Amino acid sequence: MTLIDRDNHQKLYLQLYAILRNKIDSGEWAVDSQMPTEEELCKTYEISKATVRIAIAELARQGYLSRRQGKGTFVCKRVIPEGLAMFTSFKELMLEAGINFTTKVLAQTVIMPIDDLDIKLDIAENKHIIYIKRLRLIDNEPILLQETYMPHNICPLPLLEDLESNSLLEVLEQKCSVKITSVQDYIGIAYLNEEEGRLLGLPEGSAALLLEQFFYSGKNKILYTRSIKRPDRFKFFIELERKQ
Repeated sequence: MTLIDRDNHQKLYLQLYAILRNKIDSGEWAVDSQMPTEEELCKTYEISKATVRIAIAELARQGYLSRRQGKGTFVCKRVIPEGLAMFTSFKELMLEAGINFTTKVLAQTVIMPIDDLDIKLDIAENKHIIYIKRLRLIDNEPILLQETYMPHNICPLPLLEDLESNSLLEVLEQKCSVKITSVQDYIGIAYLNEEEGRLLGLPEGSAALLLEQFFYSGKNKILYTRSIKRPDRFKFFIELERKQ
């Protein structure tokens, strides 16, 4: 059994995430099998419940685990059925067609990974990240707040580009020769903190639509984008076509 290495500088939840992910990928934990409880994992790896919960939450978000109310947490099957492959053009902002919006860049800088960004981008926690924060407006009304993160070593050009007028994805593909091959979308609900509420013109704690996107080039994660949108205006729009 692989144990937590406390001499390793890597965060404990990242080590646990890797251990549990390996058990799933290797088949040690079969599909539909129930995984150990939080208490059992705490005892086995001598770690806190907070550490266990972060690792499990990330595995569940990525589709490896499924929580069943009153029953526990189970291993999921992450296979896309053959013949249902889809393709679409990739866009940063997925709102209904025909909507004209403007963009205001609030931040365009370099940061170190915080929270679980190292997991989301599959990078070491000491690697630099490009951080871009933009507010989307329609008729001068704030509609959507978008935060984008990408490993700095992929291409530094987004730090220099005019991202109020230009598409970040087009910059990556046309100027950095980084081809986006797939994207994963996760739609849910977020509750606004004070700053998010102020920027979107809503009270703190208001519910908003959440869209998390993971952009890939081959098997490599290129971008992670978190978008929160006012629930009272327009809709997220995703169009897919069957691949020929």
